[in-house]
Amino acid sequence: MMPSTTAIIRLTTASGILCWLGLALVDLMIGFELRNANVKLGVPQFLSTLLLTGYILSLYFHYKQRLVSADNLNFIELLWRVFVTGLIATIVSVFIHFFLSFLVSGSKLAQDGLTLSLLYHVNIGLILAFVISTFLVWKKLVLYQKTKSLLRTWQVFEYAILISLLFHFVPHNRFDLPFSLIFAFILAMGLVITPNLKWVAFLNFKQKWKSILLILLILLYLTYFMVYLTGQQGNELLISDLTNHVSVIAIYAFIMLYAVASLLVTLFNLPTTSVFEQKLEEVVNFQRLSQSGQTGQNQEEIYDLLLESSMSATFASAAWFEVNHQNENQHLIVKNITPEKVQTVRPVITNSSEKKSRRQGISSSVNSRVDNIKHPNYKSVLVYPLEAQNEKIGTMVLLKEVSDGFNNDVVNIVDTFGNQAAVSIENHRLMQSAIENERYREELKIAKRVHESLLPSELESNQHFSITAFSKPADEVGGDYYDTHRISEDKFALIIGDVSGKGTSAAFNMSQMKGVFHSLAQIDLDPREFLVKANEALGRCLEKTSFITLSYYIIDTGKKTICFSRAGHCPSLYYDSSISKLDFLKSKGLGLGIIRNQEYCKYVELNQIKYQSGDILVMYTDGITEAMNPDGEEFGYDRLREVVVNQVNQSAVEIQRAIINGLLQFTEVDDIEDDFTTMILKFS
Repeated sequence: MMPSTTAIIRLTTASGILCWLGLALVDLMIGFELRNANVKLGVPQFLSTLLLTGYILSLYFHYKQRLVSADNLNFIELLWRVFVTGLIATIVSVFIHFFLSFLVSGSKLAQDGLTLSLLYHVNIGLILAFVISTFLVWKKLVLYQKTKSLLRTWQVFEYAILISLLFHFVPHNRFDLPFSLIFAFILAMGLVITPNLKWVAFLNFKQKWKSILLILLILLYLTYFMVYLTGQQGNELLISDLTNHVSVIAIYAFIMLYAVASLLVTLFNLPTTSVFEQKLEEVVNFQRLSQSGQTGQNQEEIYDLLLESSMSATFASAAWFEVNHQNENQHLIVKNITPEKVQTVRPVITNSSEKKSRRQGISSSVNSRVDNIKHPNYKSVLVYPLEAQNEKIGTMVLLKEVSDGFNNDVVNIVDTFGNQAAVSIENHRLMQSAIENERYREELKIAKRVHESLLPSELESNQHFSITAFSKPADEVGGDYYDTHRISEDKFALIIGDVSGKGTSAAFNMSQMKGVFHSLAQIDLDPREFLVKANEALGRCLEKTSFITLSYYIIDTGKKTICFSRAGHCPSLYYDSSISKLDFLKSKGLGLGIIRNQEYCKYVELNQIKYQSGDILVMYTDGITEAMNPDGEEFGYDRLREVVVNQVNQSAVEIQRAIINGLLQFTEVDDIEDDFTTMILKFS
């Protein structure tokens, strides 16, 4: 099981402290031997080198793990960490120098070699902590947006530094050729790596200034420690001389080199930062505009976003947007200007436009234009009309406090924003239309379920007859209606009707007809009385342009009679099995709602016939007889009669199936343009 980051940090902290304490103690003992030739403590020189190497490695793994646990830090926070580490190290080092120079100056303590050695070790401990932590931060910056080749180069560079630690165990001098070759190789690798400064480009203007200040202070700390280390040369009692340590000198040179390169690149990037940020903001605003129509924003929010984006791109001082509304006053959206002030600026813009048009010999148009104006607060204007689908939906006006404030590049940017805003508005409209259509479809589905519930799921009958019905609306809902009601054990009421029109209004009137039927059928009125009462009831609620045609039947299986009246509906087909004759039951009748007074009773009549076993009653709506084929011919009464004649020996269900199949074959379509309904009764 791998140890956690916290455990590694604690372990490296403990090992670093122990190595530093051991290094200070060993160097003091060796220094004591050098001062006192007759004293032999037997401390080997390589032990000092081993402890120094251990301290360096402890620092390396300690700060490496600390950076792993802080992967979410941004560039400025990383530089800040280096700055804080260097600041602490520098303050402690300066305090030590101040302590020696002023507080104990001239005393035996200040001149004691062991004291100087101890304070020197405090300094090199701080220096190494600062240098190695800086080196690892530089590593994160170098490897930002790393490539495979860069990662391989860095690994070679880092391994070379770690391997060079072994060179310190061999007696050497910094002027020796091996020392120079190792240092030159590591420095060359550092030079190859140094140009990797991609992170600088991702700093904004404010962050670049912060990074410049922090890097300058880091360079100041590095310079201070370099002066300190070079000032300690020549003291033979200082055993661990960092200026003679090739790994430390190589790391020091690299971090100085990378700091200088970072400083210069950041400085050279400053002039273009504001332009880059402006272009980036334009891209972001363009993206916001392109997504505005899809995120549920309304049109006014899109206009507001267009104003905001255009002002940001052009550095306009003020702006407004005039929204065109049909048959309404123009609606203003303003930025950095009041509606009252708009009224004072608008005439100035209009006058300027007219003068410019006359001067150039052109007529005033709705095209975008740039002009200088004479106003106390504003000197130049950009007028941009916004159009969508060749319809002018508004005008945007941008104002600046300086003359000639809008160049061609700015106009092109505004035009890009305007075009995208127009697309977003059109998308918003299409989306709203789609939502409305979807809502309409959902409402139609509900209406269809309601319509289906209005038609009976079962038809009343007894052993004396069988009955079946079929209805199909042209739209989701229709106005055809059929129903049955059992008045008594032997008496049944049958109704079939057709409401004028189609769709939801017809279905609504059909629901009224259902209510009237179920109310009056229970009273056991004869068919003529039923129609008169129904006309009186419906006349109060039907629209003036609406009417209902229907046929109403009373089947009495005890007396074997059929009583019926017709209110302008299609004449039903009746097959008399005793004489094998099929004919239409014609009678006088006028649709319900056409005459809405007491005179209606003169236009309906009561009819009665006797039936016997095998007789067939075929009721239908005009959607069947008026259905047309591709040549414009109607299905008509004769074809209907012919279909039924060929099926008189079949059951009611088979007769119904034959009528529907014959109708569909004739029209050559699956969806007929009108509602059609059949209700077929066959006596046993």
